[in-house]
Amino acid sequence: MKAVQRFTDEYLAQCKDADPDAIVEFLESFRLIHQPASRSKLISMKVPEPLLTTFRRKCEIEGVKYQTQIKRLMEEWLVGRISDCDQS
Repeated sequence: MKAVQRFTDEYLAQCKDADPDAIVEFLESFRLIHQPASRSKLISMKVPEPLLTTFRRKCEIEGVKYQTQIKRLMEEWLVGRISDCDQS
């Protein structure tokens, strides 16, 4: 059963005054949120034990799952929020 969403009169009035850019932004955000999740691929990699242990402990302290944090770091590096690693 699908949930029914109810809108206040104030919200509906606000939506009537939305400019086309705001409408497009809303629709694009809605599309991204509701698109099918991409499949994940199981990988295996060797990581020095002290590095992994320390990383997992820091994630525990921060309240983040360590695998989630690894994926987040990968995404941030790909979009340039983290600079390239030193290649020397």
